[in-house]
Amino acid sequence: MTDQAESVRTGSAVEPLPPKEKRSNFALDTRLIGLLGVLVILCVVGTVTRPDQFLTEGNISTILRLAAAIGVVSVGMTFVIIAGGIDLSVGSILALSSVWLTTLATQAYGPVVMVLCGLLVGLGCGLVNGILISYGKVVPFIATLAMLVAARGLAERISGRRTQVVSNAGFLEFFRGDLLGIPVLIWMFALVFAVGWVVLNRTTFGRRTFAVGGNAEASRLAGINVKRHTALVYGVAGLCCGIAALMVVARTTAGASTNGLLYELDAIAAVVIGGTLLTGGRGSLIGTLIGVLIFTVLSNIFTLNNLDTDIQNIAKGVIIVLAALLQFRSVKKTKSST
Repeated sequence: MTDQAESVRTGSAVEPLPPKEKRSNFALDTRLIGLLGVLVILCVVGTVTRPDQFLTEGNISTILRLAAAIGVVSVGMTFVIIAGGIDLSVGSILALSSVWLTTLATQAYGPVVMVLCGLLVGLGCGLVNGILISYGKVVPFIATLAMLVAARGLAERISGRRTQVVSNAGFLEFFRGDLLGIPVLIWMFALVFAVGWVVLNRTTFGRRTFAVGGNAEASRLAGINVKRHTALVYGVAGLCCGIAALMVVARTTAGASTNGLLYELDAIAAVVIGGTLLTGGRGSLIGTLIGVLIFTVLSNIFTLNNLDTDIQNIAKGVIIVLAALLQFRSVKKTKSST
């Protein structure tokens, strides 16, 4: 049954997949090369405009720390979109997780309970999304939109719309510390990305994610429990939000209902720019990583040059539109060749 499951990634229950070496994310990909080119150009612009600040060790560390939280959220979003879904609630789930792990009652139990609380809240919200979508047959857009509103509202209720400052020294000492001279937050981002890449590209769960997104009915006929898998994929996205909540709280030393605002848009944009099809069935975590870095470097350049945020948002919008157009042309060319 595993061989059948692998075959449906192309949309057919009987058509075999290409050899693994041909589908490797490390294969020569002109799209990824183009994205790397954009990232390099942005780095050149930053170096030329602020030669005294951009390439400093401190600024590079800042870029990576800022990219860490949204990067982790984007890893979960990549799984969801490859599986043919969408999640508009990631920012609100992050906010709820950050608020719940920073209440006085939670902090009183120590850093371990704080971490578990943040992870479990994120995982729980993600599973609720997945169950509503897969077993309740609620459209992903509607289900996650409802979670967006409900989770943000619950976060406001728990916090009383006040910022909850972290007073637990052990939590701050660990998550704001360094390991081998590199901030822990960057290590967390690297670990989540590495685990996500292995799961997506080297496990049955990853192959089934591609299969479900490519053709859910063919996947069902091949023996994949599509409903259960869909619920688990949204659970992965929720868990990533819980991890990102820990990172945001560590960086800001506070939990607030406003944390993660518009993260869903940034995550979707990074995933789309990275080449993941919004229709599902195809995607790359490496592309998502580059997309996150493009947006983070762009924001950093604007900040260093004291440019208005409205111009920055316009630039982001242009990049997203260009990425969508390139994706449309790529899909159209693929269909015409077949």
